Amino acid sequence: GFLAAFAALGSGDVDLVLVPEVPIVLDGPDGILPYLRRRVKEHKFAVVVVAEGAGEELLGVSEEVDAGGNRARPKIGQFVREKIEEYFEGFGETATIKYIDPSYTVRSVPANGADSLYCMQLAQNAVHGAMAGMTGFSVGLVNNCIVYLPIPQLVATSPRTMDPHGMTWERIVAMTGQPNTASPKEDDDDKEGSAEKEGDVDELVLPEPSLQ
Repeated sequence: GFLAAFAALGSGDVDLVLVPEVPIVLDGPDGILPYLRRRVKEHKFAVVVVAEGAGEELLGVSEEVDAGGNRARPKIGQFVREKIEEYFEGFGETATIKYIDPSYTVRSVPANGADSLYCMQLAQNAVHGAMAGMTGFSVGLVNNCIVYLPIPQLVATSPRTMDPHGMTWERIVAMTGQPNTASPKEDDDDKEGSAEKEGDVDELVLPEPSLQ
């Protein structure tokens, strides 16, 4: 959900953001449909940004794969559009929806000078690393220095996910005013309690402090 969240924050004109890390609630006090209807009543329009992969808790996980072997994502954009139309029809109203699927155009902007220079540096250093006999590495920029990064360490934390209790999502909720349907954050006390029940926590004895 990073791309959708950052695009919405950069725009400032978005009323609702849906990301995979936060469950989608359609109806009820925290439902997106009543919220969208209120926004349309207030402003005569609403802008919704939907991230790829959102709504799997509603549509399920797809078993289809593309030519590259990647698992297909559920068509959440079309699903949300249909639900919005049905919801407004329930009030005898018509919602005119302009549905735009940008696909890869969001990554297709022309490269500027900094982009071209960075790509040149990455490519040249990749060749240097290969000619030096190194394998299983990637090239990146760390602390303004071109470095070689082991691929196993890079993919160990993949895929990256946005923290539904982090600052980025809190900014989204504050900017849009949308209901926050993020799952409750587990307290540290609860984690410790559950760990103690499972016998995973040993008693830690600290020495008495002494004055010298």
